[in-house]
Amino acid sequence: MADANKKQGLAALAAAGSGEDFSVIDAIGGIRGVVESMLPGFVFVVMFVVTSDLKLTIIVSAVLALLSVVVRLVQRQTVLGALAGLISIAICLIWAWNTHEARNYYMYGFITNSVYIVLLAITLAIRVPGVGFLVEFIRSLPTEHYRAWLADWRGDKTLMRAYDIVTAMWIGVFALRLVVQVPLYLTNHVTWLGTARLLMGLPFWALAIWVSYLLIADPMRHHPKFRSEDEDENDDVKTDTAR
Repeated sequence: MADANKKQGLAALAAAGSGEDFSVIDAIGGIRGVVESMLPGFVFVVMFVVTSDLKLTIIVSAVLALLSVVVRLVQRQTVLGALAGLISIAICLIWAWNTHEARNYYMYGFITNSVYIVLLAITLAIRVPGVGFLVEFIRSLPTEHYRAWLADWRGDKTLMRAYDIVTAMWIGVFALRLVVQVPLYLTNHVTWLGTARLLMGLPFWALAIWVSYLLIADPMRHHPKFRSEDEDENDDVKTDTAR
């Protein structure tokens, strides 16, 4: 149950600069999350290469993905991440099943990566870097005064620069995936495509999360609005002592 309380993904970035210890493994879902994320894709590639039977490969991959959700339910653990992964895998498997082509298992990933590139590029163009917007939204969760909330973090030039760089970096990650994988898709190299997808999936995500944390932690730490409670308490102690 302790693992369920560890911040993951953008929530882990939202805690940057707060004094909390940062762990890349925790940010990508822990060891179990890594296994559950990579196993269906790994099994799909191996099963198809070994058997050349697309239907059997799809069935085994589907059962495996469904089983991970059932196990979490039985153990009364959080299933939101597993369900999201299950839906994504289901779309990929259904696409491959309907088209009778194993390579179309990866088509959904191409679409999502392309959408991310376009959306993040738009956010940079309008000077509201997408990664920064999401991180700040998670961090402060504004319920009113949206313009003031937006102006507050956008007015910090150092933090904005970090968010611009991080957002551009994520665009690069998604673009690199397409540059490497789309030619493999077009030439129908399913084995190499599956291998590239695995290597450029969670490992790239982990690297991007880590670099993002390094870039934004210090600017966040020095933003006056989001100083940690410990820092405020230390300031109060210093003030009382001076008096």
